[in-house]
Amino acid sequence: MSGPDYKALLDSQMWAYIDRSESFYPPDAVDLDIAGQRAVYDRMARAFRQPYPQGIRTWDEPYGGVPCRRYEVGQSAVTVIYYHGGGFVVGGLESHDDVCAEICARTGYRVVSVDYGLAPETVFPGCFGDAWSAFTAIARAYDGALLLAGDSAGGNLAAAVAHHARGRVDGRIAGQVLIYPSLGGDFGKGSYVEHADAPQLNTRDMMFYRKMRSGGAEPPENDPRYAPLHDSDFDGLPPTIIVTGQCDPLSSDGETYRDAILAAGGQAEWYEIAGMVHGCLRARTMSTKAAGFFDRVVDGIDRLGKAAG
Repeated sequence: MSGPDYKALLDSQMWAYIDRSESFYPPDAVDLDIAGQRAVYDRMARAFRQPYPQGIRTWDEPYGGVPCRRYEVGQSAVTVIYYHGGGFVVGGLESHDDVCAEICARTGYRVVSVDYGLAPETVFPGCFGDAWSAFTAIARAYDGALLLAGDSAGGNLAAAVAHHARGRVDGRIAGQVLIYPSLGGDFGKGSYVEHADAPQLNTRDMMFYRKMRSGGAEPPENDPRYAPLHDSDFDGLPPTIIVTGQCDPLSSDGETYRDAILAAGGQAEWYEIAGMVHGCLRARTMSTKAAGFFDRVVDGIDRLGKAAG
């Protein structure tokens, strides 16, 4: 059986984005050494970086011993804690700098971006430890509602923090917004099979990142700090919004996670945006549909913050 026809599923604007992205970060980037992967990823991020919106101020400062960058456009009773994507191997404060600045400007909320340790230097549970340490320090530093957000690997960390926070910081987390998150879904089902060879992310890439994150060891079983979908209890999680792309092997994680939360009596929404690929936040200035994808993300963050009062 032949795979999806991506020439039909993705429009000309998205293909223009993919071509430009791959001119910096090639499809076989995982075959480079770690330093090489980070160099081409950082070069790609710089090429797509947008200038700060007017009024944004930033501070680089540690929280819980973890380097972070704080964004403000004024006083805010809501703090968004953002975990960047990059397969737990690449990315950092610079790669998602403009995304965080735009979220801050468009919502008015304080945003704190967390520069957690990357594999292979930091392997599980080290990356989660950094995410949790930063979260608890940020929670102590600011009153008011906390929102968790993140894309891809960062979506995993945001959800893992939400699960771990139950019984520890109850009442502080007003919601979470997960952007094409990697949550530990079944590789033999749904989008993992249908879009195994999708542009921008395929299952071969994902197996590489999983190996790096676990230090070459077998991934832990039934540990929601590693894979939130492996939790046995989805009760008591904050209101959740998941936004994924149609042409992404990870998309089914959004549906599965939404259904698990709803089955436990919680609040969750999942939006799968047609014609989108993994990493499409970076396409928002080249693709009308990708701009709409980002609008959905920002609207979700804004709504959850307003609902917190």
